Amino acid sequence: MSTKLRLTIMSFLQFFVWGAWLITIANYWFATKQWGGTEFGAVFSTLGISSIFMPALVGIIADKWINAEKLYGVLHILSGLIFIFLPQINDPNLFFWAMLAAMFFYMPTIALSNSIAYHILKSENYDVVKDFPPIRVWGTVGFIMAMWVTNLTGNKASEVQFYISAGAAIILALYAFTLPPCKPQKLTSPDAKWTEILGLNAFKLFGNYKMALFFIFAMFLGAALQLTNMYGDTFLDDFSKIEIYKESFVVRYSTIIMSISQISETLFILAIPFFLKRYGIKNVMLMSMVAWVLRFGLFAYGNPTDGLWMIILSMIVYGMAFDFFNISGSLFVETTTDSKIRSSAQGLFMMMTNGFGAILGSLASGWMIDKYFTHNGIKDWHNIWLTFAAYALIITILFAVFFRHKHVREDVAAVNH
Repeated sequence: MSTKLRLTIMSFLQFFVWGAWLITIANYWFATKQWGGTEFGAVFSTLGISSIFMPALVGIIADKWINAEKLYGVLHILSGLIFIFLPQINDPNLFFWAMLAAMFFYMPTIALSNSIAYHILKSENYDVVKDFPPIRVWGTVGFIMAMWVTNLTGNKASEVQFYISAGAAIILALYAFTLPPCKPQKLTSPDAKWTEILGLNAFKLFGNYKMALFFIFAMFLGAALQLTNMYGDTFLDDFSKIEIYKESFVVRYSTIIMSISQISETLFILAIPFFLKRYGIKNVMLMSMVAWVLRFGLFAYGNPTDGLWMIILSMIVYGMAFDFFNISGSLFVETTTDSKIRSSAQGLFMMMTNGFGAILGSLASGWMIDKYFTHNGIKDWHNIWLTFAAYALIITILFAVFFRHKHVREDVAAVNH
């Protein structure tokens, strides 16, 4: 089996595990368990809480002490076992702690899967900018397939979604142990500083102005991504409260409509090598930010009838908004940092996006929506999305002004340094 195919299978399963429940857990929570919204917000925040320190910590361990592919497999086994246990829980507070434990093990595997792919590709002299995106695209396909399996088998609101995720996680764990070894970097200096011994060198990246600025903007874009994860499906479902829309296709198949966003991802991922090499990271990131403005703006004016095209177009531009930020950002970190801190640098990137960014998006948006845009239990989605669009526009302008990066095509292409 070829190296690319082996990494493709890993990427597919990595996001299949996530897609089996991420979009549909709200249905299980509210429809099946009939638990409250406050508790659900807390459960959703476990993704951000765990991403603050676990990806960086796991990255340090992989860089310094344990083979990345073995650590990756162990983490998936542990998260899978917890997901098997989740349906047995009948207390929302206990569910929170169990989900937090599961996310402690699952969330760092996202960054770790990137590190494993980069390590193996570079060890066999592949060009990661050219060859990684076509591998990563199958992760999105896996996410879509999991969504559809959960929905089309009638388990959108049942505990089976957790069993599907757990089964895939354990299969992936066993598969990971067969991957080529990704050995940790050994200390070469007998008088190494304590920061090097503990694997904290990646945090020195914050001392570099350009990298620090990049991580800060990554955090703000991570907040934008969280807004979509939290409110996208709820927004579409709320059209059911309006008489003329309640029987519409959008309301009946909201999750299928949302999956168009992931389908769009598969196309834009494949475009990343061209855009990165031709335009550079700054312009690609700016394209992502403009796409976020469009994503939210189109939601503000869309509806299930004459405005359906806006909703569909919003789903399509999501592919650019997500990929040109998330995948390109990961490649930027990989190609501008030392291979000795590969896993921990990827962990830092995820810490800023899925950690601090996710928590910022969750807490700030929740407070704002409750205080200013909810009246008699009804959310003013038009102004909510316009506010989010304004937020993304401000971030775009600030990034264009303050982030300085001179793009040289040869430097971007020559990543096997």
